Amino acid sequence: MRLRPCTIPPLQRKPAPDMLLELALWLGQDTRGFNVFGYITLRTVLAALTALAISLIAGPGVIRWLAAKKIGQAVRDDGPKSHLTKAGTPTMGGALILIAIGVTILLWGDLRNDYVWVTLFVTLGFGAVGWVDDWRKVVHRDPKGLASRWKYLWTSAIALAAAIYLGLTASTPAETELIVPFFKAVAYPLGIFGFIALTYFVINGTSHAVNLTDGLDGLAIMPTVMVAAALAIFAYVAGHVGFSKYLGVPYVAGAGELAVFCGAICGAGLGFLWFNAYPAEVFMGDVGALALGAALGTIAVIVRQEIVLFIMGGLFVAETLSVMVQVLYFKATGGKRIFRMAPLHHHYELSGWKETQVVVRFWIITIMLVLFGLSTLKLR
Repeated sequence: MRLRPCTIPPLQRKPAPDMLLELALWLGQDTRGFNVFGYITLRTVLAALTALAISLIAGPGVIRWLAAKKIGQAVRDDGPKSHLTKAGTPTMGGALILIAIGVTILLWGDLRNDYVWVTLFVTLGFGAVGWVDDWRKVVHRDPKGLASRWKYLWTSAIALAAAIYLGLTASTPAETELIVPFFKAVAYPLGIFGFIALTYFVINGTSHAVNLTDGLDGLAIMPTVMVAAALAIFAYVAGHVGFSKYLGVPYVAGAGELAVFCGAICGAGLGFLWFNAYPAEVFMGDVGALALGAALGTIAVIVRQEIVLFIMGGLFVAETLSVMVQVLYFKATGGKRIFRMAPLHHHYELSGWKETQVVVRFWIITIMLVLFGLSTLKLR
């Protein structure tokens, strides 16, 4: 192993505590082998593995704690009868996902990157709102949970704060343009106010769409992992000068670091799926669903792939539309329904599909949609 002379004073070479990336970069000044940790691709893989390990190790303890606190899921009487057996299953397991993501980002993320902090702020902020809502429902036995007006007020405030920050700190026109996939030269300048509005709706909309999808064992978490994995590729390309130019994707300096964040989501999600697979030992709850949806929306906005997120997250879109259509049709016709029950996954359950059939078939649909979304990288 070849060493090179140190040219940086010792005080400047002191690494920040508890950050493996900083430690590796510090050691890399004397030992070249440690410089490999500066590569985003490696840190993305390490982030996924770290988050997965944290979820698998901490999972049993978190589930026992939730069970001891009697934080159990309440089941609706008008839903599929098979769901009655789920009553009392620990919920709020999304806290496990947030812990895994937070610790992993502190270890492997570049904490000098503003995009990392914005995404972490939105993720934990939405998670906190979901925690309060879940806590009131299952601990205080308040079926209404956090009042809707307060729930939307806080989520809106968090999304708006992130949108304003991203809008005001945008340094190039490409960072505030609406990119249309499949067309190399089609982009609509939104301006600062248009960008803020779009960002607000994407973050809030994706968050609540994932929350509506979280109704069956493993249904929401696996599509979230798939979309996050695809967004990791988009983030890496958007943050790379050469690849972004070659593929016709807007270059966003620093966006590549979000691939590490996506890796953490994938690892934490897969670890949670270990316990959430049918029959589930724990449910995600609003604390996890709201946070993960908001994270996906924030990342998509930063890498300028809102329309691609709409495509890849088609399952979340369909679930949300099914609820909207059901409510509007019910009110317009005085009590008639289009679906047996909304969201959409309950309609298929009541139509005779088994829960596992609904989940796996929706996973298959998501795989196809994600592949279609990834094809937009080249088809321009």
